[in-house]
Amino acid sequence: MPAQPSRKAPDPTRADPSVAAPGALRADARKNRERILRAAREAYAVDGIDVPMTAIARRAGVGAATLYRHFPSRVELITAVFAEQFAQCVAAFDEAFEDPDPWHGLCSFLDKVCTAQAADRGFGAAFLGQFPGVVDIESERDGAEAGLARLVRRAKDAGQLRQDFDPSDIILLLLANVGLAGQSPHVSPAASRRLVAYLLQSFRAGQTNPLPPPAPLTLRQIQEHAGVPGPG
Repeated sequence: MPAQPSRKAPDPTRADPSVAAPGALRADARKNRERILRAAREAYAVDGIDVPMTAIARRAGVGAATLYRHFPSRVELITAVFAEQFAQCVAAFDEAFEDPDPWHGLCSFLDKVCTAQAADRGFGAAFLGQFPGVVDIESERDGAEAGLARLVRRAKDAGQLRQDFDPSDIILLLLANVGLAGQSPHVSPAASRRLVAYLLQSFRAGQTNPLPPPAPLTLRQIQEHAGVPGPG
């Protein structure tokens, strides 16, 4: 509550207890921001990105006004929560391209991405969602698809990946793997690793049984047909 007005003139030698020092305010604001981000990250990982802002505020132990002061919209909160994961995806691409063994680079990349996807239900939805004005998701998605195509091309050129493999087959892998995100932390990582290992064996050159034609899948189509929500 604000201090009641006083008829006495303020004493300049005494600090006003109702007003915190600027440094203290900054520290308090940082703590609140960290609590909000931690609460949102935990909630999104378990329940996806549809968790209401009010539920996140309660989980963080702050008022709704405090949450909206730091993150005026749901879009900005989602962006802040998953900024680190987006950066990790970029780093995983870079590591895969720099690997002198194209097959090992491709396998390592898919293992990292699928492990993260299975562990965090919200990240896949955030990546496939549309958040104009805050995250250039179209650029992120186009860049990811171009990166996948490049990894596939490298492994094929090295004779390590079957020639009828199509980049859309990676989308199939991601679609299969995303269903593991709702499992317990004791189940999803092991199940994801096993699924990826099974499929990578079938991707490798030397598998001679022909495949049906590839499905025309893109990251955009997954978002549109799976009903992944936008900023709302």
